[in-house]
Amino acid sequence: METMQAYIEEAEKALLHTYNRYQVVLDRGEGVYLYNIEGKKYLDFASGIGVFALGYHNTEYNDALKGQIDKLIHTSNYYYNVPAVEAAKKLKEVSGMDRVFFTNSGAEAVEGAIKAARKYAFLKDGQTGHEIIALHHSFHGRTMGALSVTGNPGYREAFEPGIGNVRFASMNDWDSVLACVNEKTCAILLETVQGEGGVFPADEAFLWRLRRLCDERDILLVLDEIQCGMGRTGFMFAWQKFGVKPDIMTVAKALGCGVPVGAFLMTEKVGQNSLKAGDHGTTYGGNPLACAAVCKVLDLFEKNHIIEHVRQVSAYLEQKLDELAGKYEGIQARRGSGLLQGLVFDRPVADIIDAALAGGLILINAGPNVIRFLPPLVIGCADVDEMLRILEPCLSAGA
Repeated sequence: METMQAYIEEAEKALLHTYNRYQVVLDRGEGVYLYNIEGKKYLDFASGIGVFALGYHNTEYNDALKGQIDKLIHTSNYYYNVPAVEAAKKLKEVSGMDRVFFTNSGAEAVEGAIKAARKYAFLKDGQTGHEIIALHHSFHGRTMGALSVTGNPGYREAFEPGIGNVRFASMNDWDSVLACVNEKTCAILLETVQGEGGVFPADEAFLWRLRRLCDERDILLVLDEIQCGMGRTGFMFAWQKFGVKPDIMTVAKALGCGVPVGAFLMTEKVGQNSLKAGDHGTTYGGNPLACAAVCKVLDLFEKNHIIEHVRQVSAYLEQKLDELAGKYEGIQARRGSGLLQGLVFDRPVADIIDAALAGGLILINAGPNVIRFLPPLVIGCADVDEMLRILEPCLSAGA
């Protein structure tokens, strides 16, 4: 058997170096734990960046995928398939949206949402050059359209020009939004809770102001729920906490719990007045395997009362993180929603995350000064306690 270091060295020779990876080769998972190829155990508080909501090696989920593999994996969208129809129906039921387009990823869902918004505006006035308002500190993906609406100049600089006609406002800053709105505005796009950009939730009042503005001017409200959706905040989708329904919504990550699948959803009004046959497509999107995963994930969410569980355990996590913030002067704040939480430090946190990894705890950051807590939704209070037992010595030692 090759050593972990040998695999790492081979990876660095073969893979394009677009990630600064942690020096760990992961091999398998069980529940809320991951194991490297040498057998070391890690408590996972990152869940594959919010993907593995149901934890690892869920037998019912695995069996559903195995059963679909033995039946049919792919057909193309020239034909209907049963899992896609069933997945769309279930997704409509939990979201209250009317139309679904399945993609392979969150970035592709954002691309589709942008196209739908611009086509909606084009069909209204026959003009091109419509503008989108996005937010500073946002993250929507690495493809050119998604990158163009990502509010971090460092991600965009080397790849400019992007799609163009994008203006940036600030989260929860109403005046900054008004300063961007004009007769060309076709959509306002934001994460209901910003993840990568530092764990910033949208305020209820801010969301409602956006909703009313969009209604008054026939602008589309597009909510990115790729990271904060699928039960993460204690609601199936974060906007449901306030009832601020979007015109278009994007979802991915935990939608498939490991199988690459995303979707953008829209109201019937947008569906009837935007993308038509030939306007958009995908070879793999909505294939039977991906949609079988979506069906089983949604079934297990209901069967295992995942939303109710998240509300209970997230209250405990918030309490414990608040206690930690009160104990250490270097922690400036806790912010977040549900099981998407961040601790804000007065300095970079990379060394703390490294020390935690060495101690058997997987964490990720959200910007240089924020530790992001993004565990599987099935964690319990005992897992929170274990996380703190590993993390706190890293803080005490000034790691």
